[in-house]
Amino acid sequence: MVLAIYGRKFEDSSISMVNLVLDELEKVTEQIWIYEAFHRFLEGKLKKKIEARSFRKREEITDEIQALVTIGGDGTILDVVTEFHDSQIPVLGMNTGRLGFLANNAKEDVARALACLRSKEYEIDKRSLIEFQSNQGLFKNENYALNEVTIHKKDSSSMVTIDATVNGQYLNSYWADGLIIATPTGSTAYSLSCGGPILAPASNNFVITPIAPHNLNVRPFIVDDNSTIELKIVGRENEYFATIDSRSETITNETIISLKKADHYFNIIQFEWQTFFDTIRNKLLWGRDNRNSAKF
Repeated sequence: MVLAIYGRKFEDSSISMVNLVLDELEKVTEQIWIYEAFHRFLEGKLKKKIEARSFRKREEITDEIQALVTIGGDGTILDVVTEFHDSQIPVLGMNTGRLGFLANNAKEDVARALACLRSKEYEIDKRSLIEFQSNQGLFKNENYALNEVTIHKKDSSSMVTIDATVNGQYLNSYWADGLIIATPTGSTAYSLSCGGPILAPASNNFVITPIAPHNLNVRPFIVDDNSTIELKIVGRENEYFATIDSRSETITNETIISLKKADHYFNIIQFEWQTFFDTIRNKLLWGRDNRNSAKF
């Protein structure tokens, strides 16, 4: 079995988890490839020497590589979307972070997850992406979001007005600090913190969630993901932010943004003992009542 590893810089507290993942990988693989920048970082952090081939970009990934293992949190997986969004390589996330909705394999899951990966006891969870287009060519070829596209004001400037249309039909003019267009995957991220609903991964929808709307009767709105959403900003300022997951560009009142579902998916490895509903229930602590254990 040939696997690739992707990661980024981590805190010393994660060293034991990283060592565990590398030790277990050696048991199930014939060859390991490591993202070059992460390989250099590991050589300065870990005492052991890692026998692996390095790669720098997705074009170097060959068909012999069966999966990409990330070491980090959900942010690390979002980096993979930027680098490898159209490679179709299955991704398995090892979690050294906190919540980990995407990278949901904790320390106690590592050995079992990699054993199931080797024996091919898993399914591919195809996650939809948003494709970002604008009249100014923003984000160039890195114009895909796994979580969300966000339009928001800069710094402490006044709220903005965002005109939104869906399939050419006027939806609303949002008076707010910004607007989030989230995929089902992103419905548990920024959108959720702004009061948006949780969407199941296969629900085939986008959710439009305002950020701190001026009109309190304006609520998140769900649209079919076959829709094309167009956004135009009108405001007192002339510079705002457009953000795709964790990457931002400056936009102006002249910017017109068009959003639609990408024609390819991001593939996440899912085990039968890790369903979406299990993850939501565990990460959001549903069903846990600690009132009787409170100490006064």
